[in-house]
Amino acid sequence: MAVQPLVSDLNEWFGHNARDLPWRKPGVGAWAILVSEFMLQQTPVNRVIPHLQAWLQRWPTPAALAEAAPADAVTQWANLGYPRRALWLHRAAEEITTRHGGVVPRDVEDLLALTGIGDYTARAVAVFAYGERHPVVDTNTRRVLARVIDGRSQPGPPSRRDLDAMDALLPHEREDAALFNAATMELGATICTARAPRCDACPVASLCAWRSAGYPDTGDRRPRQATYEGSDRQVRGLVLRALRESSPSPVAAEDLAPDWPDPAQRDRAIDSLIVDGLIELEDGSACLPRGRKSLSEASAAP
Repeated sequence: MAVQPLVSDLNEWFGHNARDLPWRKPGVGAWAILVSEFMLQQTPVNRVIPHLQAWLQRWPTPAALAEAAPADAVTQWANLGYPRRALWLHRAAEEITTRHGGVVPRDVEDLLALTGIGDYTARAVAVFAYGERHPVVDTNTRRVLARVIDGRSQPGPPSRRDLDAMDALLPHEREDAALFNAATMELGATICTARAPRCDACPVASLCAWRSAGYPDTGDRRPRQATYEGSDRQVRGLVLRALRESSPSPVAAEDLAPDWPDPAQRDRAIDSLIVDGLIELEDGSACLPRGRKSLSEASAAP
């Protein structure tokens, strides 16, 4: 594989075809990028954009979110799904405020030490907020690498090898490397899609090993997500919606998703929400997590 043509062709294509997304606008800070990365985990871009704007209007800094109750974060998260991310983001805001003076760190190791941040998010913030040179690998990137470099129809399960493979392709200059990270993700999101790749519109089709091999079906070993309808995730969502609508007033436990056809599954879902810290149960009533005192209240306490 000729690395330089791949980099230059993808970066040039991205310069003309990048979607106009709020976290890509000039001057967007590290906090906005961090929040967007939390929200984008397993959630489509079009659902994230209005929630991101509302979130940043309410909590424009980590310190502002750290002052809020965890219940407020869960409520504001609304229907984005995987609501533990709201709690993780709230805890990360507290950690940024207490450990880093309210400034999102730029060092990958410091970012990895924050709640809810893994390899992808840490590197995405370091690269896209601060211009550091690191490989940034998400699902879209992995699919592009699998096809263009390895000649496979789908990537295998995520592994450390993905970071090493992307690192081997990164140009030396930081700005070019950041652009290539973004361009590769964009290609996977808009052209080199999982089910219907538009190879006729691909800027690197002539360099693609999968295309050269005749588009072989090499299998798909990606883990499959369970069906939502009738799942524990669905009943968890119903319980949280009821608590968000009643917040801050508690709701009797028996009034949470009372029409769910499987009482045992409903109780299991409620138990799992308690374990995850998303709800609190006391005297037979449930509410969203109250959390500890705000940082300003705690510092003022004798």
